[in-house]
Amino acid sequence: MGFDPRDRSRAPQPGQQQRVTSNIDSLLAENLALRHEVSQLRQELERLRRRPRSASFQQPFSRQEPEVEAPRFSEAQVQGWGEALAKQKGWKELRRQSLDALIERVNRSSFPPSNSLQERLDRLVPGLGRDLLLALGNSSKKRSAVLAAFALYGVRASEWLDEAPQRVVAALRQRQHLGSDPGQQRHREGRRTRTDQRSSDRPESKFQQTSGRDAALAMLGLQPGASLESIKQAHRRLVKKHHPDLGGSAETFRRVMAAYQLLVD
Repeated sequence: MGFDPRDRSRAPQPGQQQRVTSNIDSLLAENLALRHEVSQLRQELERLRRRPRSASFQQPFSRQEPEVEAPRFSEAQVQGWGEALAKQKGWKELRRQSLDALIERVNRSSFPPSNSLQERLDRLVPGLGRDLLLALGNSSKKRSAVLAAFALYGVRASEWLDEAPQRVVAALRQRQHLGSDPGQQRHREGRRTRTDQRSSDRPESKFQQTSGRDAALAMLGLQPGASLESIKQAHRRLVKKHHPDLGGSAETFRRVMAAYQLLVD
């Protein structure tokens, strides 16, 4: 059924439409070519459907799993820090109980004081405290010393442990004695030779030599006769301002802590 437009005459008859085109042969040839191309595309699509999907083909459509960040510390690295500290002069004078107490004191003097060491480190760098505790071994003096170093130096502790373990042991000794017996600490620091004293120690040594309440109150910005509550408030304010973990000066922070310890003792 149907008709061929080529059979129609060129002259329009009454009630009949005019010829649509004069190039019907070209249109029929083009239609045939399109049908052939569609047939080839269908065959190719069917072949792709039957072929097993490769990993590269599935990747754009598969849901990618989130990448797991590698731990910042390894057990070997932390163990190496402990071994390096144990070789330094003054290591035998450190006591595990005193180191644990030092960590607690530093945590209480931080902001907020209720945070643990892991929470403090995670607050500075997400996952830092978690990775550190995972890399630490069983309870030991070396473990406590590494934790105490991170309590003192925060995110910079790894640099100190790698480059200057002798300075870390010296700092732990100072803070350990400062927490247990401030008078004994001042006596020990007074035994340093002139060449051994660092320029950063001299202001603190000068402050310790005065050892008066007036000098300690002045360090906290208070007047003589200030109440214990005023001393505590000034101490909290200065800790927030000068704590090294919050971008403050480590030297000023040590002087504030020494002044507060002298006043409360």
